[in-house]
Amino acid sequence: MNRIKQYWLLGRFDKPIGIFILLWPALWALWVAGNGKPDILVLLVFCLGVVLMRAAGCVINDYADREFDPHVERTKQRPIAAGKVTPKEALIVFIVLSLSAFGLVLLLNIYTILLSFVGAFLAASYPFMKRYTQLPQAYLGIAFGWAVPMAFAAQTDRIPPVAWLMYLAVILWALVYDTMYAMVDKDDDIKIGVKSTAILFGDYDRHIMAVLQIIILCLLVIVGRMQQLGWFYYGGVIIAGGLFCYQQMLIFHRVKARCFQAFLNNNWFGLAVYAGLVLDYGLR
Repeated sequence: MNRIKQYWLLGRFDKPIGIFILLWPALWALWVAGNGKPDILVLLVFCLGVVLMRAAGCVINDYADREFDPHVERTKQRPIAAGKVTPKEALIVFIVLSLSAFGLVLLLNIYTILLSFVGAFLAASYPFMKRYTQLPQAYLGIAFGWAVPMAFAAQTDRIPPVAWLMYLAVILWALVYDTMYAMVDKDDDIKIGVKSTAILFGDYDRHIMAVLQIIILCLLVIVGRMQQLGWFYYGGVIIAGGLFCYQQMLIFHRVKARCFQAFLNNNWFGLAVYAGLVLDYGLR
C-alpha cells in the first residue's frame, strides 16, 4: 500500500489544482466546437485523458528534475527527491499513464489520434526545457494548450481559426500562471541554474504579466465575436478579468505565499470563462 501511496503522490493526485487548470481549456474548446452540446464520449475521453496526462506530466517532470528537486525547499519532499520512488519506477509509472491515456484516444477519430502524438511529445519534453530556454513557461502553455486543437478535431474533425485563437489565449494564460508559480522558486532556481520567465522578466514581471493578461482577455472577446456569443459569455470574461486584477494585487509585493495564491486563483479564472460558455449556450 505504501508503494501505491507514493505513486499517488508522484502523480500529484493529492493536488487536483493542476487537473482543473488543464481541464478548463479543454472544456472551453469542447463547448465551442460542439455549440454547447459536446459529444458525451468525447467529453468523457477528454476529462479522463486530462487526469491521466496531467499525472504523467508530473511524473516525467519529477524524473527530469530529480537532480534539482532535493535543493529546492518546495520540492525536496517529492517521492523521487526524497528517495521513496526510484527513477526507474517513475519511468514505468509514466509509461503506464501515457499508454492508458492513448488507449482512450483510440476511441476517437483518426485526426485526433494523430494529434495525440504531438501532445505526447510536448508533455514528455516540457520538463527538460528549463535547461535550454528562458521561456519554459511558454512551452508549458504550448503543451497544456494542445488539448484545444485536439478537442476541436475530436468534435468536428477539423481545426477552425477560432481554435487557434483560443489556443494562443491558453498558451499566454499558462505563461502567466506558471510565471506566478515560478516566482515562488525564483531564489532557489537562480542558485541551481534553472531557467524561468520569473527570472527572465526580472523587475518587470508584474508589468509583463499584466500586458499578457490584457491580451488574453482581448483574445477571448474575439473568440466570442467569432462565435456570436452573448452577454453571459462576456459576463464570464468580465469576471475573469476581475480575477486577473486580484492576482495582480496578490503578486504586487512578490511575497512567495501570495504569488502561490495568485497561481491557485487561476482555477477560478478558468471556471469563470467556462461558466460563461455553459450559460450562454444553455440559455439560448
